[in-house]
Order: sequence, then structure tokens, then C-alpha cells
Amino acid sequence: MSKPADLEHWQRLATEELGASAALLAGVETPEGIVRRPLYTQADVDPLVDRDTLPGLFPFVRGVRATMYVGRPWTLRQYAGFSTARETNAFYRRSLAAGQRGLSVAFDLATHRGFDSDHPRVVGDVGKAGVAIDSVADMALLFEGIPLDQTSVSMTMNGAVLPVLAMFIVAAEEQGVKPARLSGTIQNDILKEFMVRNTYIYPPEPSMRVVGDVIAYASRNLPRFNPVSISGYHMHEAGAPAQLELAFTLADGLEYVRAARARGLDVDAFAPRLSFFFAVGSDFFTEIAKLRAARLLWARLMREHFQPRDPASERLRMHCQTSGISLTAQQPHNNIVRTTLQALAAVLGGTQSLHTNAFDEALALPSDFAAALARNTQLILQHETGLDQVIDPLGGSYYLETLTQQLCQKAEAIIAEVEAAGGMTRAVAEGWPKLRILAAATRRQARIERGLDVIVGVNRYQADASAEPAVELRSIDNQQVRAEQIERLSQVRSQRDAAQVGRCLDALHAAAQEPRANLLESAIAAARARATVGEISAALERAFGRYNASASQVSGYGQYYADEPRWLELQGKIGEFARLTGRRPRLLVAKLGQDGHDRGARLIASAFADSGFDVDVGPLFQTPEEVAQQAVDNDVHAVGISTQAGAHLTLVPELVTRLRALGAGDIVTVCGGVIPDADHAALRAAGVTQIFGPGTPIVLAIERVLEALWPRVDGVPGAAAPGVR
Repeated sequence: MSKPADLEHWQRLATEELGASAALLAGVETPEGIVRRPLYTQADVDPLVDRDTLPGLFPFVRGVRATMYVGRPWTLRQYAGFSTARETNAFYRRSLAAGQRGLSVAFDLATHRGFDSDHPRVVGDVGKAGVAIDSVADMALLFEGIPLDQTSVSMTMNGAVLPVLAMFIVAAEEQGVKPARLSGTIQNDILKEFMVRNTYIYPPEPSMRVVGDVIAYASRNLPRFNPVSISGYHMHEAGAPAQLELAFTLADGLEYVRAARARGLDVDAFAPRLSFFFAVGSDFFTEIAKLRAARLLWARLMREHFQPRDPASERLRMHCQTSGISLTAQQPHNNIVRTTLQALAAVLGGTQSLHTNAFDEALALPSDFAAALARNTQLILQHETGLDQVIDPLGGSYYLETLTQQLCQKAEAIIAEVEAAGGMTRAVAEGWPKLRILAAATRRQARIERGLDVIVGVNRYQADASAEPAVELRSIDNQQVRAEQIERLSQVRSQRDAAQVGRCLDALHAAAQEPRANLLESAIAAARARATVGEISAALERAFGRYNASASQVSGYGQYYADEPRWLELQGKIGEFARLTGRRPRLLVAKLGQDGHDRGARLIASAFADSGFDVDVGPLFQTPEEVAQQAVDNDVHAVGISTQAGAHLTLVPELVTRLRALGAGDIVTVCGGVIPDADHAALRAAGVTQIFGPGTPIVLAIERVLEALWPRVDGVPGAAAPGVR
């Protein structure tokens, strides 16, 4: 251990070397509220507990297996799905041939939300952000030629978990594979949907019953299958710092264990099959410490609350994915480096499986080339670095051990707050976890735009866009995919026994009204009869209702600009607009289709409101007709569409058409989000005034929207154009 005299000597040397910057020795506060100091010694680690444990032993901070990657590296599991089942199947087969060892299915938003592809509310969503699955026939085609008794399959599905898992089980049976031989994971994590991702269908309470029924069925019939993947990933993507991601994810896990116990299950009958899903961002050591802290905390929580007899019930097994929110549309090839470092952090943190994002995902669905490069990133880490030869190589680092414990302490305090409030189901229903994540996201975005946090190529070291090499993007013809799916649906419906389907759906509806019935069993019977995703979901909706969240909004973006001349000038121009027109500029922020990713929309609403706009936030999952009517009813000057899932080419032109039909063609329409450059011309031709891609500073967006509105005051004395930069 360093002696006090040695530390004093170091302090003098460091102060001399830093000179005027010696204040840095006090440390820098991270988004987690942790002060990161430049030096850590054994004195920082001494008070900590659990630092001398071994991998495979409680509390598993150094890994859930005694040998970790020695002899068995982490599973390379790439998340993919697009267009039709046939197209995605071909992609899967190429990936497996190239070294991928497990499949991870991305479903389209229509499937997530329990709608068949021919439903009028999903016109722009079919096949765009994942693969369209309507029936057992689609599921069978998705895995054609892929032996399901030899391939681990992970499915990211929550709202429509019952029909999707039922169809997977039936498709496997028809392939000759019994349920007991299936391996993989179904996400089935509905609580985080109410917080951040929003692909829910039913209200929280019946949704939690669905989770419990899936766990109960799997514990009896799917011994190799994980019935829940408790996800912090989407919280990270929505802007949650590490301590919120940790706390809310583990609090969700406690709630799911309780739901399974309420179904009469012994904790050791299902807890060993629970899995977790974390994002890995760019703050290298924080992300490693987060994964270690997750294992430590879960082991403690399980022992404290449930006293399992099987040590496997205390082990937190995880899948990780590199951060999508860190990917930039500017200089997108930089994303290859970001993803590599994040993947390295996931491995050093001890993940059991890993997905590496493709560099072009801030622009569109990944191309085959980009997806292959992302997959090869993992293969290089596995085969060329020696990472599979040493267990927890950073264990014992003064800094890492200190940081692990600090994150534990912060997360424990938040979990205690959740427990005191009655658990995560109640907290989610009250909405405060979502607001806390949204407030953190607002702070994060403002810090980036002020340049307080450096993003290479975005707010520093920008390059001439014309010098960037072209990126070939994957493009999905949504209308063609939808037409193909509607034709397949028609075939399924014409060839099935309609009376038998009706009986199965009636039985499912009756089961939903009987708390002791297992809903997955009834859904499997309906799937065998060739009931569709939409029909199974509708039968449950008749019993449970469809959930509609309230439009939450936060403020606080403007506090980061309070002394910034450009912001003050902008507020002055907005005040001038209000003086000349008699009211403040009014913006409706809306989402179209089934795209529930609302982080961007909420940030925009917060920033525009803080700048001086009147802002209305539309409900999620609206049609163009509904948004147009709300815009007219609220007498707005502009409609801002936030898009993340690729439906803009179908839905935004329809919105403009609807506005004109209502006599409101003078309402300005703007779009922001994941919008490839190739789509800009079509949107402008349809009447979109401004298009803002990922990484656009919100202050610039406010300026340009105000500039677009200024013709409203033309002819008014003194109404000079705002001179927006």
C-alpha cells in the first residue's frame, strides 16, 4: 500500500506537471454522479467487500462460470430481421455459414404491436424495422433449413409474446423438434416497454400476468429455454446513465420473480433460466464495472429476497449489445471503432453472448457488408486477442473495483426507492421511472450540443461531408413487402378450418378471464389452428383492453443554454414572432405508425418548449389522418414528425395530403430522425419543409423551423426575416 508520504510526493509532482490545470486532480463528475479521479490506490479498494471472490462463486462479480471463456468463448449472436421471412431466412443461413452460432430475431413493429400486416394502422410499418410474422406459416419459413434442435434462437418480443412464442413452438413441432429440445430466449420484458420502448399492447397488470404465464409454461415444458430476458439495453438507448439502467433492470427482475412465484412456482424451478440484456456504451471502464456490479447486486438481491437453494438461481447471465445511441450519421465509419471498443468492454465485463452493431445503423437497416464487418469484429476478438485465455483480466484494478462498488451503491439506493414505492409495476404505472430516464436523456443531449461531452465528427473534429466515402444502404420496399404478406395471409385464411380457429380464439378469450388458466397454452392451440398474430392479440385485447400511455414531457434542456448568446438571440426572435403575430409559434410533435421510440420526440418537445414555442405532444401510434386532425384542432403552425423505424416515406406524404384536404396546407411539416439522404428528395417533393438527420443540434433545428414559419408575418411592419444562421 502506498504510504501517506508517497501520496503527498505524488500530489506535488502532479500539481507541478498540470500547472494551471491542477484542478483536474480533484476529479471530473460522470453522468452517473461519480467523481472520477486521476489516481486510485489500494487505499480506495481496502474498504470494499467481495473483492477477493473467484469466478463461478457467489457473488459472481468475476463471472458466472468458473472458467468463463477459457474453453468456451461467448456466443456470437447477431440481431437481425427485415422484410419477409424468406429474405430474413436467407440472411440467417449466410450468417450461420460465416461463423455465427446463434440467431437473434428482430420483428417488425406491426408484429410487436399485435397487428396483422393487413391492418390499416400498420401501412408504413410492415417489414421495415424487422421481419413481418403473421402466422405459423411465416415462422416456419423464417427457420426453413435451420434445425431448431441445434440452433439457439433469441427473440426480441414483448407485447405480442404469446402469439410469437406459440408460433415458434408450433413451427418447431412441425419441423420435428419437441419443445424440450428448444434452446434460446424470448425477451418477455414488458415493464421496460412502459418505460422506454413502448411496444406494449395491454395495460401493466394483465401484461405482468402474461409474463408469469410464459415463465410457468417454460419451467414445465422448455427446460433449455430462457423465458425472460430482462433488458436494460433500451433504457440505455433512451438516455439512462449506468446507475439507472442497473437499478431499473434489476428492479424489473425482482418483479418478474414475484410474478412467477405468484403462479405457484418454486424459485429454483425458473430462476436459473432468467437472463439479462445490457447495452454497452463508450465510457469504457464504467461499462465494464456496470456488468460486474449487475452480477454482484443480483446475487445479493436473490439471496436476500428469495433464499434460493440452487446457486444457479443467484447467477446473473447476460447478453450484451453495443450501443446504438452512440452511432453517428456523421463520419459513420467511425462507428466501427466505437463498436469495437464497446465489444471489448462487454467481453472484459464478462458477457455470455454479444451483438455488435453495424456501422451504418444510424442511417438505415444494416447492409450485408456492414453486418458481416460487425460479426467479424467479434471473431477477431475471439481468435486474435487472447481474451479467451484469462478470466476477468481487469479484476483487482484499483479503479475498476472502486467503480464497481460505487455503481452498486448508487443502484442499490434507487432499487430501495422502487421497493418502497411498491415495486416496479406500480412505479411504471405512476410513470416516474420513465420521467427520470427522460430527464437524464435531456441532460445528455444538451451536454453534447454544448460541446461539454465530445463526440468525434459531430461536435468536434468534423470533416467535410463530401470527402466521406459513400455508404451503400439497405432499402426495404415496404409496400411490396406488405402486399406479399397480405397475399400470404389470404392463403392461410383460405386453407384453415375457420370454425376451429373461432373456437380456439373463444377459448383464449375465456382463459384471459380465468386467472388460473395459462394463456400460452391456449395461444399454442390457436396457433396450431392457424390463428394469426393479430387474431390472437385481439382475443386478449377484448379481455384486457389496449393500453394508451399519457404523453409525458420534461423541461430542462434550456438550463444548459441559459448564458449562451445564440440561445438568447433565438429566444428574442421567438418573442418577436409572438409580438408580431399575437401568439407564440406552436408546434405539434408527433409519431406516426407503430414506432414507439420516443426519446427523440420528447427531447425535441422539451427543447422547443424551453426556447419559447408552445408545444403539443401527440399520443404514440397515430395515423396520418389523426395527426392532421390534431394539428388543425390545436391550430398549430408546424408539425414535427420524429421517425426511427423507416416508415416516413409512406406515412409523411400521407400526412401532408391529409393536412391539405383539411384546408391546412399552410401548416409547415418537418421531419427528424433516422432518414437516409436518399429519402430527402421524395420527402421534399411531398411537401416537407425541413429534414433533420441524427446529430443535428436542436438549437439549429429550432432556428430553421422558426425561419420556415416567418412568412406568416410577412407584410407586418417591422417583421424582418430572422436572419437564421
